[in-house]
This record gives sequence, C-alpha cells and structure tokens, in this order.
Amino acid sequence: MSEVGKRIRLERIINRKTRRTVIVPMDHGLSMGPIAGLENMAAIVDKVADGGANAVVLHKGIVRAGHRGYGKDIGLIIHLSGSTSLGPDPNSKVPVATVEEAITLGADAVSVHVNLGAANEPEQLQNLGETAEACAAWGMPLFAMMYPRGPKIKTPHDPALVGHAVRVGAELGADIIKTVYTGDVKSFQKIVQGCPVPIVIAGGPKMATDRDVLKMASEVMEAGAIGVSIGRNVFQHRNPTAMTRALAQIVHDGAPVEKAMRELKR
Repeated sequence: MSEVGKRIRLERIINRKTRRTVIVPMDHGLSMGPIAGLENMAAIVDKVADGGANAVVLHKGIVRAGHRGYGKDIGLIIHLSGSTSLGPDPNSKVPVATVEEAITLGADAVSVHVNLGAANEPEQLQNLGETAEACAAWGMPLFAMMYPRGPKIKTPHDPALVGHAVRVGAELGADIIKTVYTGDVKSFQKIVQGCPVPIVIAGGPKMATDRDVLKMASEVMEAGAIGVSIGRNVFQHRNPTAMTRALAQIVHDGAPVEKAMRELKR
C-alpha cells in the first residue's frame, strides 16, 4: 500500500496532466537567516501559489507560519537536512528532521541535501540511504538535492561531476533529483539520460536578468528535465507571482522564452 500513498503524494507536487513541476525552495532561512523575500513566510508562499507553483520546500518549524490555510493550495516538501553559513563547514549537511515528523506535519514529500565532496560526505550518503528506506516504508516521496561541493571540487558545474551526483541520488532511492545546470542543453541531456529518475534544476544565486532565468528553464526542459526548483530568483523577484507564472508557462505549456517574458512584463 505504500506505493499507492507515494503516488497520491507525488500528484500533489507534480502537475497530473503535464507530469512536470515548478517548485520554490524556501529553506534558506536556516542556512542564511531571514534574507530578502523570506521575512514574511505566509505572504511569500501565497504569492508563489497564486503564480501556479506546484510545491514549496520549507523547514519543519516554518510550516506553522507559512503554508496552507489561505489562498491557493500548494504542495509541501519538508526539508530534512541542515547547516548554516556560520558553521565550520557549510557544505556538511546533517539530519535535522525525520520522515515521521514530516508525516505529522502533513508533508507531501521530504527532501534531503547531499554535497558530494564535502568533509562529511559518508554521513550524508548514509542519511540519504536511511531516509530512502523510511520513505519507502511510509509511502513518502523523496526529493534529493544532489550537488558536487567540497574542497576537491574545482568546477561544481562540470558535467561529469553533476552526472555523478545525480546518479548517486538515484542509486540510493530518490524519487526526484535536484541539481545544478551544466550550462548547455547537450551536456545536460546526457546527465538526464544517465539518471533513471526525474530531474529538476536548481536556480542558484540571484541572476543578472529575468531572461537568464527563463532561458535556463527553457533549456533544461529541452534537455529532458521535468521542471525547476528555483528559490532566490523567484522569492527575491520584484513580482514573485508573475515570475512564478512565467516559469510555469515554460515548464507546463512549453512556452518560448519570449512569450514568458511578455507574461512577466504584463
């Protein structure tokens, strides 16, 4: 029966018709503090829901302050990993919540962050494997954020390293994987083909222009991704609802960048 539960929950974070998704991660408060755009969690969740986001990523303590109960419904992914920018090694993620806690909070999925190349990579891999086991038992979808990051990682967007990172997530039981864009359609297409589970792209730091964000979204969809997981370039936008709507047009409708740009300006 756990497979039925997983399928039902996945339908809350992925559009049933398109089988694609627009996720807005808002877990930055733990690692970076109350950065611009995340001061009022209830308001920003409402804005991206209005724009058509399929799900948000929140830490457990924020769920009470920033999720359902008003406006449009939106899927809830509870993040189970953490570290802060003030710690000795921000890349060393540790478990800060459990699958069982996420269930009691009404989560539709859980997420785990793994940095391949970090000092505590072995513990991060162990945590991902154990979380996948718990998710399988409870019928909970697992969203794995997989990045090459650490002392030995000179180029974190290197296709070989990104391809290795996403494959690790698939090998250890993730249902959906988030990773960085390698910068071109051809190399990312190869990464998608080498990963047996669906991939979404990370937004990364605030980009110079809106067009850059939408162009990246369009290219990753062309490469075979099932969507985007973009935080700062959405919640720090001057109009988060419009930016979410523009991304949703690209992801769900296959709209060209120019059409999405017109939607944004409208």
